[in-house]
Amino acid sequence: MKQLPKRISSIDVLRAITMFLMIFVNDVAGVDKIPVWLEHTEANFDGMGFSDLIFPAFLFIVGLSLPFAIQGRIKKGDSFISIFFYIVLRALALIVMGFFHVNMENYNYDQAVLSYPVFMIILTIGFFLIWLDYPKKLSKYLRYALITLGIITVATMAYLFKGGNAEHPKGLEPQWWGILGIIGWAYLFAAITYLLAKGRFAFLFPAFIVFALINIINHMDLLHVDLWMIGDASSITLMLGGAVISTLYTMFIGKGKDQNLWILLTIAGISSILFGFIIRPYAGGISKIYSTPAWVFICMGITILVFELLIYIVDFKGKKNWFSIISPAGTSTLTCYLIPYLLYSLFSLIDFNYPNYFNYGIGGIIRSLFIAFVVIRIVAFLEKRSLRLKV
Repeated sequence: MKQLPKRISSIDVLRAITMFLMIFVNDVAGVDKIPVWLEHTEANFDGMGFSDLIFPAFLFIVGLSLPFAIQGRIKKGDSFISIFFYIVLRALALIVMGFFHVNMENYNYDQAVLSYPVFMIILTIGFFLIWLDYPKKLSKYLRYALITLGIITVATMAYLFKGGNAEHPKGLEPQWWGILGIIGWAYLFAAITYLLAKGRFAFLFPAFIVFALINIINHMDLLHVDLWMIGDASSITLMLGGAVISTLYTMFIGKGKDQNLWILLTIAGISSILFGFIIRPYAGGISKIYSTPAWVFICMGITILVFELLIYIVDFKGKKNWFSIISPAGTSTLTCYLIPYLLYSLFSLIDFNYPNYFNYGIGGIIRSLFIAFVVIRIVAFLEKRSLRLKV
């Protein structure tokens, strides 16, 4: 039986590519006159653009990593309760950050004490202080002091936050939770499901089917299932899909059945895409905004096939160095996600504007690619100095 590594390099590379593309599509959303296929598709249009593929791919990748993180704790001898609280605290961190970010979309520029960029910079610094991966050699008293400072900072920002408008001012309030919040809630349910299943495929796969059926039933209008924070279960389905695939990866590679793995992943990817197109006319078409089953399964299938390709290139051919320029996005992913908030806030503070050429068309696309590279190189600089978030 082969000895599996603690980290699967192909997962890190897939995560890095997806994070790079997430930064790119977030930035290119502010560019005019770009190809329609590159944009997010309108809610009521039956179809999807390239940008609609990135978030579900990221959810799937979180699922790919999930078994390795939990199995690692089980092997260290952590109890069920300690792993459960690890899952809850990790999910809570993402939910809190997402909660703040989505409220910032309704920031009251007129009544707020702090300008938007100043508020965002201080808030992000607070996040770093709380969830920084502090070096083990650092004094625990200093670590606790910095974490406490971070909590006070975030709490102060919560108190100072002003949303809504002059007629209807609002404080922080739950809305759609934001990207990080959606990931956090999906992770909470997917990770607890994996823990209860004890990582056994015989229990994990039926659980994936159950959540997939919740998504399908809701969108076929057969039955409206309103489960607390599960919604239509689209995000959980994607994440558990990743957990199922990485569990199969471990099973087949661990037993030396490499050939079976290729066949299985190819069948899984193609079948997922075909199922998405088959169910498309009966369950709301393809829509990211409405998180329809067709969108879920087509995106899942594409991600499985890309993952299979990367397993071959990275794990079997050892070409991880091909992706070294963006590798920090795969190992310091949360840091990578937050850095643009600091970067854009800094641009706003110094009143920086791109030359007009970089605001539309090819020039804008080049700009967005450049910004994605800049963010990742900033993260690489921070990573070398042990400054990275870990939840």
